[in-house]
Amino acid sequence: MSSNVGLSTPRGSGTSGYVQRNLSHLRPRDATAPYPKDLDSIKHRQRQPDKDILEHDRKREVEVKVFELRDRLEDEEVDEEEIEVQTEALRRKLLANGHGERTSAKGLKPHQVHELAEAKIKESEKLRKALGINKDYEEGSHWRKQEERLRGGNSADDSTHAKP
Repeated sequence: MSSNVGLSTPRGSGTSGYVQRNLSHLRPRDATAPYPKDLDSIKHRQRQPDKDILEHDRKREVEVKVFELRDRLEDEEVDEEEIEVQTEALRRKLLANGHGERTSAKGLKPHQVHELAEAKIKESEKLRKALGINKDYEEGSHWRKQEERLRGGNSADDSTHAKP
């Protein structure tokens, strides 16, 4: 036996002396909470989309359209030079028009997280403008201003009603 684990000798114990780990033992959890207690870190921050990934996806959509045109022209047996001219013209047109930009999250799949994040930001911006909310608005600022006004009013009332 090693490390003072188990029986000093298995003789007479009716066992082989093999020691196993207790897999049903639950260790106590960490004393710290898994989430932060301060309110500033709990505040919601919207996920920012990665611009490089979005640009790559837009270019990929353009190239898919170009390849579909190339495939169709090859099936029609158009000569190679004409195919190159038409595909390059389509590529320039789609890139100039900003093909692939979306304004809503409809039609996006759950794995398109960067596109969903971009659509959510645009939707939030549109709603903010519709409701007339400032960009620098902080949640709960109205209540803080109201509390400050009440505190300021109470201290002025206390000084006028104080007995000499």
